[in-house]
Amino acid sequence: MIADLSPLGTSAIAALINVACVLAIGPLLDGIMRKVTARIQSRKGPPLAQSYLDLLKLLGKEDIQSGEVPAVQRAAATVALASVLLAACLTPMGFGAPLARYADGIVLLYVLTLCGLATAVAGLAAGSTYSVIGVSREMMAMMLLEPLFAVAVVAGALRIPSLNLNDLLSGSVYSGGAPWSGLALLVVMILAFQAYAQRQPFDTTEAETEIMDGPLVEYSGPKLAMLKWAGMSRLVVYGSLFIGLFVPWGSGLAVYYAWPLHWAKLLVLVLIVCVTATVHARVRMDQALSRYAGLLSVSLLALVLAAVGY
Repeated sequence: MIADLSPLGTSAIAALINVACVLAIGPLLDGIMRKVTARIQSRKGPPLAQSYLDLLKLLGKEDIQSGEVPAVQRAAATVALASVLLAACLTPMGFGAPLARYADGIVLLYVLTLCGLATAVAGLAAGSTYSVIGVSREMMAMMLLEPLFAVAVVAGALRIPSLNLNDLLSGSVYSGGAPWSGLALLVVMILAFQAYAQRQPFDTTEAETEIMDGPLVEYSGPKLAMLKWAGMSRLVVYGSLFIGLFVPWGSGLAVYYAWPLHWAKLLVLVLIVCVTATVHARVRMDQALSRYAGLLSVSLLALVLAAVGY
């Protein structure tokens, strides 16, 4: 029956599958990280379903108007979650990107940036001192982190050459000659992924012990649930993009092999993030920015290598 659908209908079904997986698996991965962190620290930790319970509790609470511009706060929380889910529709997760025929790598970069901007607007609309500090950190980090992924996408596009999402997110950084630029970008993204996941030592934007969740400090109820859910979903999306660009092996298998393999690779990546966060202390903001700048310099050098075929 699915084979008889139009391309638009097939894309819609695939997009719904990706959205459902991101919404369902994001809290599960968050629960796994909380449990693993507790075990490493010799604690029992919360149940794996705790993140689902937290979201349900927040969604059932009253929507308290505590910020300076409540309408903007509601809109920013909605846009933050919606942009992550749209990015999920542009990302291969065991099968081709559902909306690949309607968008390309440039659109993907815009959508990913929109999520960070929405979080920043949410913090500004709250008007709290702590939220403003968190927003300033968010924007400084975005100016150095978002170009890293953009450079990886452009390097892949130069190697193929194409901006098609399915081609880009199938190990394009290793295509068309010597893979040195791809390997350099792999190292850069491994070192930067803690920041994309917003985990220690680079969780400087929220930093609960310093600025009490930063941009989210004035939020509660359904708005906080949407922002938290967007953060959990963002980890799934960025992890899937990392797998597509740098660890694509097995994606060409039949879907009943490639789909579980994709989630297995994502689980391994999340466990690495979790263990790294547990054994490292948070760095200062100036230290984080200097490291981001160094990684950006290396990624630009890798881009030059990709442009000349290396």
